[in-house]
Amino acid sequence: MKRFYIIGLLFFLVLGGMHAQRVVKGYVLTLDDFTVSNIEIRAKKSGAAVQSDSAGHFVIVTEERDVLTFSGKVFDRERVRINRRTPDTLEVNIKFKNTPENRQLAVGYGYMNERDVTFAASQIDHKREDFCMYSDVFELIKGRFPGVQVLSGGREPEVIIRGMSSVVTSNCALYVIDGVVVNSIGHISPCQISKISVLRDSSASIYGSRGANGVVLIETHRAH
Repeated sequence: MKRFYIIGLLFFLVLGGMHAQRVVKGYVLTLDDFTVSNIEIRAKKSGAAVQSDSAGHFVIVTEERDVLTFSGKVFDRERVRINRRTPDTLEVNIKFKNTPENRQLAVGYGYMNERDVTFAASQIDHKREDFCMYSDVFELIKGRFPGVQVLSGGREPEVIIRGMSSVVTSNCALYVIDGVVVNSIGHISPCQISKISVLRDSSASIYGSRGANGVVLIETHRAH
């Protein structure tokens, strides 16, 4: 009888240990939009270690109250605690250390492709910079966002973020100034701008179908 009791106790201990483990999956991004490959992910308690794949996805075995560490040579280290409230799929944003050398290393180590590195680097906040050096807002966009096209031809140039492959009627980006959607940005002087950024793909999805071709997001000094 005692033998059966011990066997049963061991069974429940093993079963309990199995339930304590959890498979966590997710994907690694930078700047909320760009997937990052070859990021090392380590679980402190389980000891498991994996890398994000070519699409930024990962799957790792964790234990209860584990801590995941995400690290890459050109990114700030990110830690995520695993508990009962942790969603089944994690979206982990890591901060890119934006320097010319790190842009080359990001491509060399296979974290991102060259186009995405260039585009991501251009998203870095320019709050403290003076945009008055540019003659107009379109020159500013061309100067700050190398992956974006500015096409002339009509009454006002068009900003093309996603290329000319869009299936919608217009390829022009959506313009948002101080939180308000506008039809034109030509009237805005670069000296009025405190911050400018370009959104595409998942980052632009908050604007629904209107953001299908990407979004030019402008904040002016008067908004602060």
